[in-house]
Amino acid sequence: MIMGFRESFERGLAKQLARPSGRRGALTGMLLNRRNEQLITEAIAALDLKPGAVAADIGFGGGTGLGKLLERVGQSGTVHGVEISDAMLARATRKYAWAIDAGTLELHETSMSQLPLDDASVNGAITVNTIYFIEDLKRAFTEVAGVLAPGGRFVIGMADPDVMASMPVTQHGFTVRPVDDVIEALRAGHLELVDHRRCGSGWRSAHLLVSTPMA
Repeated sequence: MIMGFRESFERGLAKQLARPSGRRGALTGMLLNRRNEQLITEAIAALDLKPGAVAADIGFGGGTGLGKLLERVGQSGTVHGVEISDAMLARATRKYAWAIDAGTLELHETSMSQLPLDDASVNGAITVNTIYFIEDLKRAFTEVAGVLAPGGRFVIGMADPDVMASMPVTQHGFTVRPVDDVIEALRAGHLELVDHRRCGSGWRSAHLLVSTPMA
């Protein structure tokens, strides 16, 4: 009975982390903001954006990255928020209504594999703790490469694979890949790795993979 309840809880949590929904989605959004804030902050810093830039947060979850990107690009810039979760889109629509009204934030209900953005239009894009839910990384990364402007940056934030593999929840619907496999998928998607840094301290520290379109 206990094991059945535990597995049911873990499956439910995994489903929420992949695609927050319903009342639990609001709690998941707050959890994502709290757990991912440092990684999001460092990912945005790695973009080295200037005021007036065009940026994207792909799979923005709780939405804290949207606010940080809006601060970076300023009133003359544009931020695109890409998300598949209705609950997270609704949350961002309410929280950032002022930016949507001002035309500095555009929200899109879609995935990384189908970005509704113009070719070579984005100066910097981040995605944090989302790649576990993407089946075809090459296709997704090729899509990102296509919308990045020359010299633009794409930063992936991901937990350490060994840490992820040790978590019971990741046994339900997560695809945990070695870092080298993700880097190889970037190359296959026409993105060149220019920096690989760690976020945090110790063996549990997360990874930041910084890439730019191949010439």
